[in-house]
Amino acid sequence: MQSPVHDPTGSRSRRGTIGILTGGGDVPGLNPAIRAVTIRALREDYRVIGIRRGWAGLVDTVPEPGVDNRANAETLSEAVVNRAGRTGGTFLHTSRTKPSALPGSAVPAHLRDRYAAEVNDVTPEVLRHLEFLEVDHLIAIGGDDTLSYAERLHREGVSVVAIPKTMDNDVPGTDYCIGFSTCVTRTIELTHRLRTTAGSHERYLVLEVFGRYAGFSALLPTMAGAADRCVIPEHPFEMERLAELLTYDRNRHPSKYSVVLVSEGATMAGEDDRTFRSSESDQYGHRKLGGIGDKVSRSLKRLAPTYNQGRGINVVNQRLGYLVRSGDPDAMDSIVPMAFGNLALDLIQSGDTGRLVSVLDGSYDSVPLERIAEGAKTVDVERFYNVDRLRPRYTSFADLPVLIMTSGNRAQG
Repeated sequence: MQSPVHDPTGSRSRRGTIGILTGGGDVPGLNPAIRAVTIRALREDYRVIGIRRGWAGLVDTVPEPGVDNRANAETLSEAVVNRAGRTGGTFLHTSRTKPSALPGSAVPAHLRDRYAAEVNDVTPEVLRHLEFLEVDHLIAIGGDDTLSYAERLHREGVSVVAIPKTMDNDVPGTDYCIGFSTCVTRTIELTHRLRTTAGSHERYLVLEVFGRYAGFSALLPTMAGAADRCVIPEHPFEMERLAELLTYDRNRHPSKYSVVLVSEGATMAGEDDRTFRSSESDQYGHRKLGGIGDKVSRSLKRLAPTYNQGRGINVVNQRLGYLVRSGDPDAMDSIVPMAFGNLALDLIQSGDTGRLVSVLDGSYDSVPLERIAEGAKTVDVERFYNVDRLRPRYTSFADLPVLIMTSGNRAQG
């Protein structure tokens, strides 16, 4: 069977082929971005193919005429993307594959004769597979891990444009990443739902939320009134102080409960490292976070009598996790991906590739893709976090962007 994406007859579109992929964790807003890119590109007389499973699709492609590569790439049409464009997740699927650090166990069969090391850099094959698929321009949607490899391909001469997405909103060079608004919306909604149980039983409510290096997804919902306190990765917290504050909040509340949002990357003062679910790392060197909410809950239960006249207080403990990244996108994560997709096409048409589309101080823009190497964008603790009260710092809001604490990128961009 002839591959549905490789056309050896030369009957290509007038302006060439655009490939698009999504990598890393899924977020609401990916499908609207794919839809925006595809519809605009088709109307501008490009051909569009979707690379499946992020970088894995380009690793697994078999560059031989007649081979069926539909498991790795598919030709996109308006009909296909219109069906998916209103939904969450990514219909192209995703992975955390890193072609420059591919484990031997992940090397596909057709490459094993050339790559037999424990860890392999198969970038030469990715470049060959892009050429086989006739991809003239590549749009990569992802967080800093996925986009760091996009930057590698840019240095290798590939025409690349990047679109930022992450629940944590921590990609450098942009004030906004696809998925963040829905994450905040879901966090506020789920926190308010769980209040009914916490209040009914007069308990502490401890909610573990996303945020490996950056506390935006805990700080902004707290600022919006979802919680009394929050602890974030940027500042190790004193457990005794948190227990004291939450007990104070609980005892002054008519329903006798209090709420804290705990970033998954937060650490207690005196601890050397974050809390992980296991010792295994992904291809980008990240171990899976999880469990700091459990530690906080156990400590609160132990410390409660100290601050509550000798009486204990029980805990409602919930890790929000995938609940905030599942489901359909909210309004912002439907609108911003549409704009980002069109921005990406603008850059391709102008020949200005090697760029990351962005929002800077409330306006759509782009920055050099090299900005990805700066590392995660984090909360300015001095400006936005009260380290003694363990909650947002409320100061003048004049001239701040809509999402308040995500400014500071333009001067560097």
